[in-house]
Amino acid sequence: MTDSTPEVWTVPVSDPLASAGEPWLSGKVALVVGGGLSGPEGGIGFAIAWLCARNGAAVAILDRDPAAGRRTLDAIREAGGVAEYFPVDVTDDASVASAVSAAAERFGRFDVVADSIGGGGVQPMFDATLDQFEDAMRLNFTAVWYVMRHAQRHMDRGASMVTISSAAAEGRGPGLPYSFGKAALEKLTSGAAASLAARGIRVNCVRVGMIWGAFAARGMSEEQRVMRANNVMLQTEGNNWDIARAAFFLLTDQARWITGQTIAVDGGGFRLTNTGAAGSNLK
Repeated sequence: MTDSTPEVWTVPVSDPLASAGEPWLSGKVALVVGGGLSGPEGGIGFAIAWLCARNGAAVAILDRDPAAGRRTLDAIREAGGVAEYFPVDVTDDASVASAVSAAAERFGRFDVVADSIGGGGVQPMFDATLDQFEDAMRLNFTAVWYVMRHAQRHMDRGASMVTISSAAAEGRGPGLPYSFGKAALEKLTSGAAASLAARGIRVNCVRVGMIWGAFAARGMSEEQRVMRANNVMLQTEGNNWDIARAAFFLLTDQARWITGQTIAVDGGGFRLTNTGAAGSNLK
């Protein structure tokens, strides 16, 4: 005669991810490079700094613009958070070393590090001067390496980094120094992830699609804005918060088993149009 008594299982919800909720960074320290509030639309760095502060982290804001840095500082403090501002020129290794050292002295360590710096290098690749090409690589690639190499010295097991790339990194033309810099940044991210894995430090990248933010707002007409949104798979535009939320997820323990990845936040990428090709019957 067999025992038909059903086996009793303990409900498998003991893992912290099964029950944890915000705030996700209580008692932690965030280093946000490019975290200043530089315009009415804000930027990705500001949005990441704000989310980190709202989730309990003390925030070290690094930015070249003192006025922008102080705006973020004041906003976080007025909301009851803890923050300090440190001026930096990310294209100068000595400046990065000094700012990171000062932030580490103030807060003791970094649990999460986000670098949102980028820009420039939008000249056609063979029209760019030597200085323009090198400046684009320095700002979009080398400067991030500066931040990583100094910040990782103050990070321990369980810490994480996020870098910010662009859909231009995988675009197939025309060639721009900016695109090359961002492509190199994505390789830098995966290389850092492999290099820091033994220490339990995660490193990931968010690839930004066609969002509306401070950069787009400076040089795009309303007609161009509508046309650009219609060219996205979801036929909408994203904004700084879409990017910042993805970056924030990767920075927290919610993404504890994700490293070395580049995640595209782009509304699905470019929308296919009906050109008669197989699978292109989209409207």
